[in-house]
Amino acid sequence: MKRPFSTNRPCDSVAERSIPNREATLTRFLSIFVCCLTLSACGRSGETVVEIALHPTKPSLLYVATNDYIFKTRDAGKTWVNVSKGMTHSRVISLAVDPLLPANVYAGTKGDAVFKSFNGGQQWISQRKGLEGVTITSVVHELKFVPGSSQHIFAATSMGVFETENAGATWAKRMDGMIEVLMVVTIDVDPNQPQTLYAGTSGGVYRSLDGARNWTKVNNGLVPPEVLKASRALSVVKIKIAPHAPHTVYTATLKGLFKTTNGGESWQRIGEALPDQFFSDLILDPVTPGVVFVASRAGVHISRDGGQTWDAINEGLTNLNIRALVISPTDPSTLYVGTNRAGLFRSPNGGRTWEPLPLVLAQQPAP
Repeated sequence: MKRPFSTNRPCDSVAERSIPNREATLTRFLSIFVCCLTLSACGRSGETVVEIALHPTKPSLLYVATNDYIFKTRDAGKTWVNVSKGMTHSRVISLAVDPLLPANVYAGTKGDAVFKSFNGGQQWISQRKGLEGVTITSVVHELKFVPGSSQHIFAATSMGVFETENAGATWAKRMDGMIEVLMVVTIDVDPNQPQTLYAGTSGGVYRSLDGARNWTKVNNGLVPPEVLKASRALSVVKIKIAPHAPHTVYTATLKGLFKTTNGGESWQRIGEALPDQFFSDLILDPVTPGVVFVASRAGVHISRDGGQTWDAINEGLTNLNIRALVISPTDPSTLYVGTNRAGLFRSPNGGRTWEPLPLVLAQQPAP
């Protein structure tokens, strides 16, 4: 006898015999679907956070870049909004918030030069005039504002140093004197003497005393010349000028930490006892002289004496492979780290303890 409502599909008989299981599975699926649809409880805690940018005056507002998107929070990390509208699919490598007009946000990418948002990330537009030579394989590693200016910005890229004096509308290459440089990874502007800049490159460290018009190599003590010539890469990943100590500069490389107290004329190795010499980031306390933080695959370490001694500050971190490290401009006891596949963490006490900040997406876009 033919069974009613047969459709001759073998799976139907199995499904009909398993209706309770099917209903349970459907209920479970719907609950997961609703959760992820509302995005109110599905935190992206497993993201790789490659860059963090903080608002200059509002401590609850910050941006993070992952391997896929840019996210923004207005409530100190409780909820987040994806603010990638207008961006291409190119990976974001660097972020910078205008310190004077913080609604202006800049993103440096891999392959698509620089994007700018005039409204806090709600929309983005490409700003690559003068960067046409930056190819699809080029990387904008870092964006640095000249102190006291919203118009004047330097970009460290794999094609060299670029400068804009009109808030990104046009860019000009500034490489005179940079010999045998394959790429520029990091750049810093002296907060007390803005005409003085330091750039970390594939050929070591360069210094400019005239606003990037001319550069001079200052590698004495960083690496033996024969080693540098053989490898053609010192791999300087971060350079920071001490705001309270004239002529003092710190640099983190893939081969160790270095410090100069005479404007780069000579460098001394520091932090040799640290467990990992493959550094990813370096920051300085803007208020307390001599306080230095470094990030590596061994987590975060702090020095309170200008690099002579170091302490690990990793309590609460579930992954010690750190990709980004920043300090709050409004409260130097607040730190953030972006990790490899473990998301974002915050410390409210100078790194003594850390708490996770999953990228929990809000239902409504931030205003």
